[in-house]
Amino acid sequence: AAAINRSYIDQLLSRAVDVLMAIPSLIFALVLLSIFGSTVTNLIIIIAVLDSTRVFRLTRAVAVNVVVMDYVEAAQLRGEGLGWIMRKEILPNIMPPLIAEFGLRFCFVFLTIAALSFLGVGIQPPTADWGSMVRDNASLIMFAQYDLKAGLTPLLPAAAIALLTVAINFVVDWFLHKTSGIRDEQ
Repeated sequence: AAAINRSYIDQLLSRAVDVLMAIPSLIFALVLLSIFGSTVTNLIIIIAVLDSTRVFRLTRAVAVNVVVMDYVEAAQLRGEGLGWIMRKEILPNIMPPLIAEFGLRFCFVFLTIAALSFLGVGIQPPTADWGSMVRDNASLIMFAQYDLKAGLTPLLPAAAIALLTVAINFVVDWFLHKTSGIRDEQ
């Protein structure tokens, strides 16, 4: 709606997002978690707010380009409402970049949670988390020259994070290909 109206609300939201994006996300999350506590609810809210800034900026940038298209102007001239225009004209045309961004954000959320847990302020024991698993087993890396199996133990959660990231990106790419309307080669 802010991209369509281009009013002071658009400017206000854009400047607030710019301020939030100017602060490094991991440091800001560390500060907020130390203030509000390391509960799962706080972790979810903080990461959602910090990641929503990137989604807002992308959505606005793509929507601003779509709003000036002829079919949106035709819908406005027909007297269609703002909600109808957003749902029927703009949203279907901005979905591919948003779906690609979803894949990236999903992976970054896992990396952020793992990093915060590795630093001790993320998901707290006894709840299992890949970052805390790496932290708990990090001292075993020193024994890699004596026992290769023990030395590789901290790397397994890191490999799981990497595998998840690659898998999510493959799924998003497959979904974008299937919804693009391009036929598969026979």
